[in-house]
Amino acid sequence: MTILRDAGLGQFIHYASGGKYFKHPEESPNFDTSFLREVTDSESAKHEALDSRPISRDGAASALDVDLEKSPTANRTATRSKDGTLLVGWYSEDDVENPLNWSPLKKYSVALIICLYTVSVYLGAAIFSSSQPGVMEDFGVSLIASSLGMALYILAYGIGPMIFSPLSEIPAIGRTTPYLITFFIHVILLIPTSLVDNFAGLLVLRFLLGFFGSPCLATSGASFQDIFPGEQMTYIIGIWAAITSCGPSLGPLLATFSIEHFDWHWSQWEMLMLSGPVLILMVAALPETSAATILLRRARRLRAATGNPAIKSQSEIDQSHLSISSVTFNALVKPWEINILDPAMLFTTFYTGLLYGIFYTFFEAFPLVYEGVYHFSAGGLSLAFLSVFVAQVTIAPSYLLHWRYVVHPGIKKNGIKQLEDFLKPALVSCFALPIGLFIFAWTSRASVHWIVSMLGVSITGCGMYVTLQVIFIYVPLSYPKYAASLFAANALARSLFAFAAILYATPMFEKLGIDGGVSLLAGCTVLCCGGMWVLYYCGPWLRARSRFAVG
Repeated sequence: MTILRDAGLGQFIHYASGGKYFKHPEESPNFDTSFLREVTDSESAKHEALDSRPISRDGAASALDVDLEKSPTANRTATRSKDGTLLVGWYSEDDVENPLNWSPLKKYSVALIICLYTVSVYLGAAIFSSSQPGVMEDFGVSLIASSLGMALYILAYGIGPMIFSPLSEIPAIGRTTPYLITFFIHVILLIPTSLVDNFAGLLVLRFLLGFFGSPCLATSGASFQDIFPGEQMTYIIGIWAAITSCGPSLGPLLATFSIEHFDWHWSQWEMLMLSGPVLILMVAALPETSAATILLRRARRLRAATGNPAIKSQSEIDQSHLSISSVTFNALVKPWEINILDPAMLFTTFYTGLLYGIFYTFFEAFPLVYEGVYHFSAGGLSLAFLSVFVAQVTIAPSYLLHWRYVVHPGIKKNGIKQLEDFLKPALVSCFALPIGLFIFAWTSRASVHWIVSMLGVSITGCGMYVTLQVIFIYVPLSYPKYAASLFAANALARSLFAFAAILYATPMFEKLGIDGGVSLLAGCTVLCCGGMWVLYYCGPWLRARSRFAVG
């Protein structure tokens, strides 16, 4: 019931009913607030820094049996600060309101909703590729111009995190509010996008769709971190990354056959058919996950129940010290300062951007290869993208099993000797990238069966998955203070590379051919293999001299 109470719909019903339905424990007339009225100095010392106390992270089912309205007030504590403020936190170590103590069912339900949300947004980029021939015909534009529909969408969902990621860290806003508001706008915009009859309007709408769909790309990791303990995060992020990476590979398949029977608008109608139910699910069953926001709302309810304005949460006090200038600087300037001054960070940003750019060149290369060389139909071309899907469902379990039986036991036994140890899988996977790309480049010809080139794509996809996962683990561990802003900047860099790749890919392949163009990209990944090995061996030295990384 709490998942419905804390979701957007439950909060609306609560507000509209004047608090009659979906009540929180603090809003019950039977809720005992005496622990707030009688806080002695000794109690304050005993329960100092309540918000930072160790919390039970195993989500024990026994916590679900606790009745917060009837549990002993001895379990509820508050801390009195020197200025008389009463700081409230979790009522106990097993407080069921703490996202880390949620039941496994609630945690995995929230994770599933976030995955569906992310897939629907990621899929929206690639699904447009099936519409490009129809857009070219209806509006009389070139192939490169028609590809702007996909390129601008990707650019926009790289820009969005620079704004939405900092907003989600403000306790008064939280994670879920930006999700719901922006995705609602995203879904509404799909209606005019499905009906638009002019090219300029189509491009504007596609840009706005990407922008308002971007919060999940910026904040999903933070939402998972809110509810899962550190030892589970590797698996959750790994599964999320594999699921979301399947979105672009499935996009062309979902749209191609309907477009053949109707017109190019159907790719956007199908986005609406997918995103609409996901939005309804989010409104009905996606609760707030930020502990800072949950405690801030608890403090508000306690103030209303007692009439005591001195009751606050620590996050509420911290929020009062935030300024627009500091938030803007940390979001827009600091990550680029770190990239300019820190060679390790600059390399990881460039490498991840290059990989995303290469991934999206496939959407321009596949029609040239599988329609131009192998004479696939439109439906057959869409099936070729499943080579990326196969790569994800093959490599993700292997990678996570490696963590389960090699990495985690090693950490438990010996601890973390140096952060660069997390880069070891990428020392191998980085070579899969040029190998797969060279196979695709030099076997995409009529004399070689098409399955061989697809094998090259799958090898490349496997290398991308492992390399990106390793980098996304290494960066927050090396730069914990700036992790959120660095990931937002990294998302923008990836989108810029992908945006450029979509536009330069066709002219490059026309000039150099598939073999020459893809070989050029493979050569870039060979250089990055060297960079990865340098980072592994020189990383400790670079971190020790960095103003931003942990030593």
